[in-house]
Amino acid sequence: MKSKYLVLPTLLAAIALTPRSAMADITSTLLDVVVNGGNDFAWEKVEAPGALCGNGSQYKFFVHRTQSPNVLFYLEGGGACWDYDTCSGRAGVLGAANPNGIEDDYMQQLKAKYVSPIVNGADPGLPFRSRTDLVTKDWNVVYLPYCTGDVHTGQAVTTYDDPTGAEPPLTFHHDGFQNALAAMGWTHQNFPSIDKLFVSGFSAGGTGTSALYWFIRQNVPARAGYMLNDSGPIYYAPDATYNSRSLHEKIRSSWALDQTFSTLPSSFDPNDLGTINRMLATELPNDQLGYTAYTRDFNYSRFSYERFLTPNDKETIHAYWKDDQDNLVDELSQYANTSWFIAHERPINDSHCSTIITFIGSHACADPRKKKFWEVFDAPVGNSWKCPSGIVPMETFLDRFVGGNERTRIYEPPNGYNDSDPGMKIAAPLINAALEGT
Repeated sequence: MKSKYLVLPTLLAAIALTPRSAMADITSTLLDVVVNGGNDFAWEKVEAPGALCGNGSQYKFFVHRTQSPNVLFYLEGGGACWDYDTCSGRAGVLGAANPNGIEDDYMQQLKAKYVSPIVNGADPGLPFRSRTDLVTKDWNVVYLPYCTGDVHTGQAVTTYDDPTGAEPPLTFHHDGFQNALAAMGWTHQNFPSIDKLFVSGFSAGGTGTSALYWFIRQNVPARAGYMLNDSGPIYYAPDATYNSRSLHEKIRSSWALDQTFSTLPSSFDPNDLGTINRMLATELPNDQLGYTAYTRDFNYSRFSYERFLTPNDKETIHAYWKDDQDNLVDELSQYANTSWFIAHERPINDSHCSTIITFIGSHACADPRKKKFWEVFDAPVGNSWKCPSGIVPMETFLDRFVGGNERTRIYEPPNGYNDSDPGMKIAAPLINAALEGT
């Protein structure tokens, strides 16, 4: 362990000097040092007939089998698309993930190997922070990679023209819904008797988690169901006065979502995609439904508003997001089976996604405050903020939520706890560099 502490400052210096083109060469080492490695599961590749990625290649999902009676059905995230730039990969982080399809060794690649402690069954150890087993340890995992640019929900094949005229038109298969249905059918056939079914995903996969959860529960029977949407909210937008309305109108038409959602119960209003939250809570009252995110998310929030609203500077985008998030929490508060775990911010991945890579900084506090001058040596030492009521770590939330069927509701007020944390100041740049290299 001691060698790790010596490696950290060396890696920080190396990152600063490493050309962007060579960053991938150090990413694996970086992640191994920062998060003690990812999963080393034996993954089974499944190729369902007719399941396609956006470029028309064969879609593949992957399965890790154990002796557990429980199944994690996990939806990968990674942007979205509805034009040439975002579907071809030209737009970068806000475009579609995996525009060239899914390779056979996908689960051995960096993104999937390190994707989430929820998948790996443990929050990885960090220097000065031990590895922590999670409620999903030793569960069966059905892992759905993301390559259709449609948050796993589309049913459209569209041809996009290159606005520069430099490249030929791009035919893109927004086939996420059919791919997900194929994975649901396979899961039911291969796991016919499930005790606990936990459906989760991050970013676009978080959106897919909420959008598909009704279909999953109809097609994959289980004695108990749990849903956790990480940072892919489907906000309420009944009319043009709501911030997310323009985004919803765009994706409804681009991905043929009216077709996808046509068989949902009548408690869902197709003219307001956000009513899917109400529908799930009322139609599945015995399931536990959760949402986690950061108030200062500057990734999904950009995706939601930057191309649709003005002004769209950073603080205004944060204000749009906070307004939408408040509306969502107000709605969820009406239902006994809903939980939320919303922290203010963490300087990893632009405060986007609570459950990826590591849970460092994923905790939440109901009453954070600045330390008084006489509290300078109070725990946490070196941090100018404290939590009088006690920090709730993400692993504790998950244990309560999935392990104990316990409702937890924390909406953290603004604070500088993570920005002031000495360990975060070391870990965050390393993790961000690693994410940039994946």
